[in-house]
Amino acid sequence: MADVPADGAYPQGELWFQLSASLSRIAIGFLIGALPGVCLGLAMGLFGPIRAAIQPLIDATFPIPKIAVLPLFIMIFGIGEQSKYAIIATAVIYLVLINTVAGVRNIDQIYLDVGKNFHASKWMMFRDIALPGALPMVVTGIKLGMGVALLVIVASEQVAAKSGIGYLIWTSWQVFQVEKMYVGLLVIAVVGFASAILVNYFERFVVPWKHG
Repeated sequence: MADVPADGAYPQGELWFQLSASLSRIAIGFLIGALPGVCLGLAMGLFGPIRAAIQPLIDATFPIPKIAVLPLFIMIFGIGEQSKYAIIATAVIYLVLINTVAGVRNIDQIYLDVGKNFHASKWMMFRDIALPGALPMVVTGIKLGMGVALLVIVASEQVAAKSGIGYLIWTSWQVFQVEKMYVGLLVIAVVGFASAILVNYFERFVVPWKHG
């Protein structure tokens, strides 16, 4: 997403320009974090050696405030879009992964035993047993990840961006344009509410038995 135009003119309006910048960063960063989180979580839940190798790393790094590693990402990726994607993905992957592992671990052992007795391949264990059984917890991780993604993107845009809702809030505060600052806060609330509705519809689609 482009930064603030040099001439200060926003062809689609300032609010939409800032909102679209934040939404594009959230969408890309969320996908980068959520998809590997689900895959790795399924693997950790199904296979003990993988879980034993990775779980200590998760336990050690999860408590680190994700926004605290933003300066490191800026050093690695620069101040452009890649650092925003990286910080969102880092915040999301933990929540999705941890919930996915919990979902797989809560599957009744009889279903896993049936798969083994019928000599199901690893891919079939992933697709037909682990993923459907863990889906309710996966969706829970997605819900938590979406909320955290909003927090992280606003914080990162306040210190390392020239566009986005976080940038709008910070610059408005700096010049005491309080009404614009409150508009930014309201937009975040609306986006959070809308994302919750979308995830609920997604949950009804992928986990219909939970709402039957």
